[in-house]
Amino acid sequence: MKLLKVFLFCTICISYSFAQQQKPNIIFLLADDLGIGDLGCYGQQKIKTPNIDALAKKGIRFTQFYSGSTVCGPCRSSFMTGLHTGKTPIRGNRGVAPEGQYPLPENTRTIAKILQQNGYETADFGKWGLGGIGTNGVPNKQGFDIFFGYNCQTLAHNYYPEYLWSNETKINLPNQIKDSIYSADLIQQKAIEYLNQKHHKPFFLYLSYTLPHAGLNLPRDSVYWNYVHQFNEPPLQPNPKKKQYESGPFEPYPHAAYAAMVTRLDEYVKQIMHSLEKNGLDKNTLFIFTSDNGPHAEGGNDPEFFNSNAIYKGKKRDLYEGGIRMPFIATYKGKIKPNTTSNQIAAIWDMFPTFLELANVKYKDSIDGVSLLPTLYGKKAQKQHKYLYWEFHEESGKQAVRWGNWKAVQLNVSTKTPSAIELYNLAIDPSEQNNVANANPLIIKKMAAFILQAHTENKDWPLLYNERNK
Repeated sequence: MKLLKVFLFCTICISYSFAQQQKPNIIFLLADDLGIGDLGCYGQQKIKTPNIDALAKKGIRFTQFYSGSTVCGPCRSSFMTGLHTGKTPIRGNRGVAPEGQYPLPENTRTIAKILQQNGYETADFGKWGLGGIGTNGVPNKQGFDIFFGYNCQTLAHNYYPEYLWSNETKINLPNQIKDSIYSADLIQQKAIEYLNQKHHKPFFLYLSYTLPHAGLNLPRDSVYWNYVHQFNEPPLQPNPKKKQYESGPFEPYPHAAYAAMVTRLDEYVKQIMHSLEKNGLDKNTLFIFTSDNGPHAEGGNDPEFFNSNAIYKGKKRDLYEGGIRMPFIATYKGKIKPNTTSNQIAAIWDMFPTFLELANVKYKDSIDGVSLLPTLYGKKAQKQHKYLYWEFHEESGKQAVRWGNWKAVQLNVSTKTPSAIELYNLAIDPSEQNNVANANPLIIKKMAAFILQAHTENKDWPLLYNERNK
């Protein structure tokens, strides 16, 4: 009888271990301020991205994938919670002293927490921006076993920082010019080290990289100088009256710097794929590449030069398509058909239910996302969104909603006199050049109802005029 009990116990342990190993690994790479038009596989002509382009050929490329917001913090909050910006806890980039941003509440149900509670190792390498050190918002209190990088997104403007964070421990870095460490390279190094470790459980790896966010700065390597020559760019002269990011040396060749930063990110993707293949992880890993919002025009960057927003109107801080329509590429060997393209309308808050279904984890709480596994696997039973919604709390307040092919945008919603709702038919006008609101009063009425329904009042994030003046 004793031997039988031992045998049964060992069988259960082995079965549990096998089940854990069979659950797929999940890697989610979120680039920073990378426009949909910055990649070769989305039409880029000047910047070289061969590895990301090859990634697209290995998997599926979405053409109608949307960010959670048009700036960093709320997009990340939307990703972590599966809620759009009308409901997610963090709805803007509000800094707090002495360092960091407004924190996620302690009881937030993040995707990392749920995966962690269901047998996953969890790690984040990059930029956090959802709660300063010592608050309930730090990564280790929001579901991550390991964090390395910038806690504060404001400090992440500087690629040669005096320190980074390893969990809640400050890691001081050399700040002498000859010894300076490029933070993006160090963060990538730590991520590769993580992939090369022995993993006894499936892992969720969140790569919240900083490239190619401003300030524009990177090592002056051969890639950088090749772009300088390619663009024949006349050097800029420092303007002492113009505010610069705390980005170290003045950047005289911003076009070359931005292109080289995107190509550096592309090289990181190559290194990640190599590590997956070397360690036999590519056979059981979903790898997703996307960006947090549209291209920036900060720190000397020039998105028009690169056509970074492709055919779309707007950039970072806009709720037009150029500010929120993102590149999205997913690979999963043997599960996702190579070299496919999808027109499925989707958003970053869909990652929450997608990852949970992939991990076979049940979740009953109300969220805004829908699982994209049917689309990723080439199935037809894909649940569709009724509509997508966004709100932005800067620049006098903005709201937007997409319903089928209709897109509505309303500006100045935080003022006493909000602008009239604009309306675009994306099927025939994806660049949002023709406002057809006057010709479609019934559609405007429908969109206004969606906007009213989607926005939930939050005392910490008042958006509408009446909320701000209570």
